[in-house]
Amino acid sequence: MQILALETSTDAGSCALWQDDQILSVSCPAGQPHSETLVPLVQQMLAEAGSGFACLDAIAFGMGPGAFTGLRVACGIAQGMAVALGLPLLPVGSLETMAWEAGGQRVVSLLDARMGEVYWGLCERHGGEGIVLLEEPGLLLPDAVPLPPGENWQIVGNALQAYPVLCSRLAAWDCQPQILPQARSVAELGALALARGEALDPALAVPRYVRNKVARTTAERLADGGRS
Repeated sequence: MQILALETSTDAGSCALWQDDQILSVSCPAGQPHSETLVPLVQQMLAEAGSGFACLDAIAFGMGPGAFTGLRVACGIAQGMAVALGLPLLPVGSLETMAWEAGGQRVVSLLDARMGEVYWGLCERHGGEGIVLLEEPGLLLPDAVPLPPGENWQIVGNALQAYPVLCSRLAAWDCQPQILPQARSVAELGALALARGEALDPALAVPRYVRNKVARTTAERLADGGRS
């Protein structure tokens, strides 16, 4: 069984190949558009693994939330490959992916949404079955991010670095700002979803944007105390 995974919801894009519980993962070159580097990187990775597109059984992709352009790149490339190869798709949420990367039982994923906002996800690990979102993903101002209920939470994601107010509000918990969505976790969660029979028809694949607007007007930014 081989599953190709693509993750480009942040600047730290990557791809991975899951082969019967063994994972090969490669990071996208820094400072270059994912739209230009992802496919050549996938081809190189498959060649190094002694595999090829004809050997794949499914394709997993990071569906978001995250950077709009990055989400469209991963979804579009995954969809195109799946249609061309006749393969099922496995969409995996970026907030769930971050929680899987963290390795804890209960995780709050906080991804920098730009424009002074944060993508927020309250996640719980269900043994070897994967990650479950306890509530719908949210788009919040940093000072509106709710404190997690109870103890033993991990707080992960680059929003902790982008918005210092989060670190001060969440200092009582285990904060790990370095954790971002990675293709290796997309591959693992995708393999679990495939085993549960949750593969998707490629025609139905769409990113999970959460935010409905790419940019706010000058008046909206000024109303929130931002700059024009």
